[in-house]
Amino acid sequence: MSVTTSAYLARPGRPAVVARTLAELTGPTRGIVELPVRLMWSTERAFDLGEPDDLLWMYENVLRETSRVDDLRELIDGRTLRRVWRRLNLPRGVRLAWESRHRDLRTA
Repeated sequence: MSVTTSAYLARPGRPAVVARTLAELTGPTRGIVELPVRLMWSTERAFDLGEPDDLLWMYENVLRETSRVDDLRELIDGRTLRRVWRRLNLPRGVRLAWESRHRDLRTA
């Protein structure tokens, strides 16, 4: 299994989902990405990854809402995640879960 769920919560009742390695995160780095309804309930679910605010907003939603490691692999890029980590507005449980598994994110 290549997912870690922990005592850290993304939100009440939902454990944070964390990939075992950042290298397995091979999501897109450019173009328009439309999130599935299970990750974004708004009708505005398309994100232009060339727009910094769109990229941050998409990553925040995926990291907070996912319950499946496949979402992380398909939608998040490990190098990009490392680059934008400090700028992401994440629930404390999500941030702690990821930083406890990927200690290099603490200093990213």
